[in-house]
Amino acid sequence: MTRDVLRMLAEARPRELDPQAPVDEATRRAELTRAMTVPPRSTRSHAVAPARRRIRPMWGLGLVGAAAAAALVVATTAAGPGDPGTVGPKAGGTPKGEPQTPVTMNAQTVLLSAAAGADKEALATGAYWHVETTRRNHHQVGKSGNPYMIVTMDKDEMWTPNKPGGKAWARQQYLGAKPVTAKDTAAWQRAGSPTTFKIHFPAGPNSGRLKPADFEVAPGKAMTSNSKLVNGDKVFWLGRNVSMKDLRELPADPKLLKASLLRWYGGHSTEATSEPMKADDWLWNVTKGLITDMPVTPKVRAGAFRMLAQLKAIKAVGPVQDGAGRTGTALVFIERTKNGTLEHRLIIDEKRGRALAYDIVIMKPGGVNANLPAGSLLSSSTIDRAGWTNVAPTKADAAGG
Repeated sequence: MTRDVLRMLAEARPRELDPQAPVDEATRRAELTRAMTVPPRSTRSHAVAPARRRIRPMWGLGLVGAAAAAALVVATTAAGPGDPGTVGPKAGGTPKGEPQTPVTMNAQTVLLSAAAGADKEALATGAYWHVETTRRNHHQVGKSGNPYMIVTMDKDEMWTPNKPGGKAWARQQYLGAKPVTAKDTAAWQRAGSPTTFKIHFPAGPNSGRLKPADFEVAPGKAMTSNSKLVNGDKVFWLGRNVSMKDLRELPADPKLLKASLLRWYGGHSTEATSEPMKADDWLWNVTKGLITDMPVTPKVRAGAFRMLAQLKAIKAVGPVQDGAGRTGTALVFIERTKNGTLEHRLIIDEKRGRALAYDIVIMKPGGVNANLPAGSLLSSSTIDRAGWTNVAPTKADAAGG
């Protein structure tokens, strides 16, 4: 399904803004990034209105589909709490340092260990479910004789109301761009140390045609907005629009949880009825979002880990480090697309039974990624904070950006 870029930008724009209003370059860049990096098969974590499929800030996507192997891909995850309901920058293991060599692990053992960790977490609640995400996306730029990799960084925050009738708040900020390695820095300097990078995005899912957008080295201004909940109470996407009440009432028993989720499986992906998807693939896709950033009870999250332990397609490797330097174990799911073979890595903290990050690595380059070396990191997304809070932004915050 190929979408026109302008239509995608309109969908990405907050509902309360006039679609015909002029958009400054920073806003256009941020919206283009989000719009172009949500392929049809991705799981949206927040509810979507039936008459208008909005692309919300990327605070928790499931398996990214074929278009994820394009020039820019984003996958978002949530991290677990250092204390009940909240995660800090040091959660999940060792700080930044020399990474150990990952080895293949038994995925079922890892998942059952994570389930045991989730079982130990205390139940928490509050007025808003607050998630703070940092997204790091890798791109190849430069001329053919001097190519180099850069990383662009974005920060997203979302406050989702616990009770029906409230407003969801979002804050986004572009954090800038820089070369990835010392070798990339040298190439960037040979190119004259440009302060703006032209990055090409796919014109649409499964499209080989690319369209450019400019990204600056300097960070942008934080933008705060709010919107009403879909149908007054729908806050998340779990194969269908669900409310907080729906999430909190999910069964913790893995067999019952699986049956509850598969009631909404129709033989195709969560986004496009024209795209067939196997039941296990669909279950991973949906359950990943439930584990990473949805405010289910700890017992339900434990049940989700136990349910995934029965899926043979999931592998495990560890130890690995996420974009924040935290050490965890990666649950690996392979996806083959026309733009290459992708390795989706859900990095978890086994001891706490929480997700830390979500990476996408290209294992076999192809299509628009044909020039990238195998093993290249396309995107890495971590959550700096996830948990319940009683404080959210105000109208004054939105007015001030």
